[in-house]
Amino acid sequence: MRICIIAEGSYPYVTGGVSSWIQSMIKDMPEHEFIIYAISPEKKQRGQFKYELPKNLIEVRESFLDSYLEEKVRWGRKFKLTHEEKRNVKSLLGSEGEMDWSAFIRMVRSARFNNVSDFLTSRDFYDILRELCEEHYPLVPFTEMFWTVRSMILPLLIIIREDLPEADLYHSVSTGYAGIIGAVAKEVYAKPFLLTEHGIYSREREEEIIKAEWVKGYFKDLWIHYFYRLSSSAYNGADCVTTLFSRNKEIEVELGCPEDKIKIIPNGVSVTDYVELPSTKPNNEFYIGAIVRIVPIKDIKTMLQSFAIIKQQLPNAVFYIMGPTEENEAYFEECVQLVNALELKDVIFTGLVPIKDYIGKMDVLMLTSISEGQPLAILEGMAAGKPFVATDVGSCRELLEGLDDGIGPSGLVVPVMHYEQLANAAVKLCKDEKLRLEMGTNAFQRVERFYQHEEVIRNYRSVYETIGGGKDGGHWL
Repeated sequence: MRICIIAEGSYPYVTGGVSSWIQSMIKDMPEHEFIIYAISPEKKQRGQFKYELPKNLIEVRESFLDSYLEEKVRWGRKFKLTHEEKRNVKSLLGSEGEMDWSAFIRMVRSARFNNVSDFLTSRDFYDILRELCEEHYPLVPFTEMFWTVRSMILPLLIIIREDLPEADLYHSVSTGYAGIIGAVAKEVYAKPFLLTEHGIYSREREEEIIKAEWVKGYFKDLWIHYFYRLSSSAYNGADCVTTLFSRNKEIEVELGCPEDKIKIIPNGVSVTDYVELPSTKPNNEFYIGAIVRIVPIKDIKTMLQSFAIIKQQLPNAVFYIMGPTEENEAYFEECVQLVNALELKDVIFTGLVPIKDYIGKMDVLMLTSISEGQPLAILEGMAAGKPFVATDVGSCRELLEGLDDGIGPSGLVVPVMHYEQLANAAVKLCKDEKLRLEMGTNAFQRVERFYQHEEVIRNYRSVYETIGGGKDGGHWL
C-alpha cells in the first residue's frame, strides 16, 4: 500500500514529538511505501530535513505557506459566484451555519481560480467582505479587515489548488492545513482519509491567538473561528479519526466530529530500549531533567523560574534541558537571558543529544507545557523508571496517575505556569528517595503494561488495512 502522510510544521523539519512518531511509523511498517506531504511556513526551510529518511519513504513533497507572496494581483475581476459559493466563503470568514467543504474545494480548484489572488481582489469578494463587516464588524475599518482576511485565507486557497501525490490512503497528523490537504485528496482522488490528532490543533491555535500581540483584539475571534472551520473540514472528510486518550475524544465530539469515527490509540515506547541506561553521576548532586524542544508552547521560562526556587532549597541541584534550540532561536535567546537575569547556576542546555545517554542519570524529570497531547517525553521517562513533575495538560494526569489501573502514581501534577508548585513538587521528590523510587517503579510498570510501541504499530497497521484495503467499504467500523 502507498500511504501519504500529511504533516504541518513538524516532520521532517523538526525533531521530537509528532516528528519522532512519524519517523517510527514509517520505519516500523516496511511493507508499505510512504510519501510525506510536508507543509512548512516558509520556503527557506526547503530541504532542511532533520531525519535520515527511511528507505520505504519514496518521496517528500514540500508545500510552503508563504508561496502566496509570489502571486501577482489583478484588481476588480468578477467571478459570478453562485449563492451557495458566496455562502461558503462567508461561512469560512465568520458567519454562522454549516459550510460545504466539498463544494468549496471544488470551487477553489476549478479553472476559474487560476490565480487565487485575483479572487481576493475581485468584486465578488469585496461584496462578501462588506456584508460581513456590516453584520459583525461595523466599527472595524474596512481596509484593516480586507488585508487581515486576505493574509488569513490566501495560503489556504493556494494549498487547496496544489498538485497532490497519488496514494492509496491519505493520513493527516493534525487538522489545520494538514487536515485540509487530507480532505482535498479525498475529494480529488476518492481515496480513504485517516486523521490523527495528537493535540487538539484548533484549541492550540486559539490559545496562541488569545496571547498573540500581532492579532488586534477585534480580529482574534475571526482568526479563532477560521481555525475551527479548518478542523471541521478534516472531521467531516475523514473516514476514521484516531486520537491519543479519552479527553481528546470528548473534545473532538464537542467540536463536531462524529463519535463513531473516533478510535483511541495511545502513543507508546519500546520499553526494552530503556533498560540498563548509563546512570553514573556525582552522589552529592540532584539531576533534574527536561526532554523538550525550546519553544514557547513548552513554557521553558516557567521551568527556569521553578528551578530558581529549587536551587534555594537544593543548592546541589543541576538542571539539564535536553532538546533542540534552533527551532525558535529568538525564544531560546530569551530563555538564556532569563537564566542570566535570575543569576542561575547549573542550567545546561544540551541541544539535540541522544536522550538515552542522559535520562538514566536523572533523579526527576519535568514537563511544563501549556498544551500537550500525550507527550512522548513522559513515556520515555516512564520507560526509564523516572518520576515526573508535569503540568495538568493533555493526558499528563492520565499517564502519571493512571485510570484505576491498580498501579500507584508515577509523578506529581501541578497547574499550568505555577512555578512555585512545580518547584515544591520537584524538591519533594528529590528529598524523598523512597517516594522517588516508588514512583519510578510505578512509571515503568504502567508504560510496560499500557504504552508499548509495538502495540501502537499493530493498531495502525490494522487501521491502514481496514480503511485502505477496501474492507467494509473503506470505512472504519
